Amino acid sequence: MRRTATVLAALLLAAGCSNGNSSGGGSGDTPGVTDSEIVVGTHMPLTGPAAAGYSKIAPATKAYFDYVNANGGVYGRKITYKIMDDGYNPANTQQVVRQLVLQDKVFAILNGLGTPTHTGVLDFLKTNRVPDLFVASGSRSWNQPDKYPGTFGFNPDYTVEGKILATHVKETYPGKKVCFLGQDDDFGKDSLVGVEKVLGPVAAKQTYVTSNPNVGPQMGAFKAAACDVIILATIPGFTALSIGTAAKIGFKPQFVVSNVGSDPTTLTKTLGQAAGLLEGVVAAGYLPLANDDANPWIQLFKKVNTEHNANAEFDNNVVYGMSVAYLFVQSLQGAGKDLTRDKLTAAVVNGGFTGPGLVSVRYSDKDHSGYGGEQLTKITGGKAAYFGTPYQTDDGDGPVTAYSGAAVTPPQNGIPTAQ
Repeated sequence: MRRTATVLAALLLAAGCSNGNSSGGGSGDTPGVTDSEIVVGTHMPLTGPAAAGYSKIAPATKAYFDYVNANGGVYGRKITYKIMDDGYNPANTQQVVRQLVLQDKVFAILNGLGTPTHTGVLDFLKTNRVPDLFVASGSRSWNQPDKYPGTFGFNPDYTVEGKILATHVKETYPGKKVCFLGQDDDFGKDSLVGVEKVLGPVAAKQTYVTSNPNVGPQMGAFKAAACDVIILATIPGFTALSIGTAAKIGFKPQFVVSNVGSDPTTLTKTLGQAAGLLEGVVAAGYLPLANDDANPWIQLFKKVNTEHNANAEFDNNVVYGMSVAYLFVQSLQGAGKDLTRDKLTAAVVNGGFTGPGLVSVRYSDKDHSGYGGEQLTKITGGKAAYFGTPYQTDDGDGPVTAYSGAAVTPPQNGIPTAQ
């Protein structure tokens, strides 16, 4: 029995290694690819502490794929998107990603969401040579091309974002006492690195864990420290919780929020009757805002949302999900008709992608991070609007500078063509 198990394990290992389909073989040998279909998978928090807002991302991505499929697909292949709920629990993430790779034989993992969740599957995806594209998180872990050549980020990394938010705080609130609340993982840590590169040590800093929906002690500590400005590296539920909790103890600092936790629609629904507390909240973004009906990308995505997403409530999470899908279709186009995993990765490395972003993506053989900057937003009357100019920077000691690239418009049919 023991020998049989050993032989079986060896066979499974061999099968896993063959999934990479490295050296130019045809698509007939590539997992998840047939002449008529490309099967892609993701892990998403459809339930759990991060479900508010984020549960809308994957259905929006699928809706854009359905739109592309209805218009002939990519080189005649239709995209099938398998969405697995991990509840924002790293143990669940490992289980569902193993299922997607080993049982469902997906071609790639796309936009797996979460810093603590996705970190735990990096090595597994590398071992099985599965492209790991456009992770839904700004952790710097995704930008390790030598260690993880198949992994690419999408969001601006949290250190880049921290530097941009802190630059705004430094210029707008000089002499004010600045404090920081971050998630107790690389999300919070990377953001704080960026903030303190610009501001130096903050006056007070606190962390939270997603399993404990109580930030009373943290807000109490900030009030006691007389914080004037609080920078939040928080997911939406904890953004709302922080703002609401502060108000309950008579504490009203200026909140400056990470883009991943600042969607006004999500925050308004979470705060309910207390949604007025969002007035004046500053955040940042790098994609068109859902309420900008004059933007041609928003017009396209609303059309797709109506036709293929059951006309779901349209917010920045929907815009995000469709933007990811657009970029993935660009990647498939760039990989060519004879689709393999290596050709997909090479297409991303070659870069040159344009899309709805306010700044450009930075993909190259040396840089696997996603978008390279952001523009500031402010909530007024329940709606966010951009102000100022987009900024770009790096995750090191480089300056925060204005981004001068020109915005692009979508193709007439809303579907990218081969580069």
